[in-house]
Amino acid sequence: MTGLKWEIRPYRIEDESGVILLWDRCELTRPWNDPKKDIERKIHVSPDLFLVASTGLGIVGTIMIGYDGHRGSINYLAVDLKYRRNGLGRELMSRAERLLSDLDCPKINIQIRTENSVVVAFYRSIGYEAYNVIDMAKRLD
Repeated sequence: MTGLKWEIRPYRIEDESGVILLWDRCELTRPWNDPKKDIERKIHVSPDLFLVASTGLGIVGTIMIGYDGHRGSINYLAVDLKYRRNGLGRELMSRAERLLSDLDCPKINIQIRTENSVVVAFYRSIGYEAYNVIDMAKRLD
């Protein structure tokens, strides 16, 4: 598909159901992460760093950007299947990089599931590289 049009803008409360539907279609949701809670948490902490791409047909892309004063992070980068390979993912990442750069962020960290080779290839194509680190986590909820 070529000639697809979208608008990238900050998340609005009325976007919630469309965002969650997109995340489900893109297989980003997991049973242990409640997407409604993730959205609620984000809009209470730097809501200006939560962007959506919309068309007249609804939400077709999202990106949740984090910054802790030391490193930036990217979560919930999602692009509707019909809009992939048309530059939307690159545009969302470019916006995220600009926003973080404006905050004087020196580096962006991204977590990618090891089995997701398509996403790894996407990030490599826009200049990201794998570091020799171990990602560790502890659930608090």
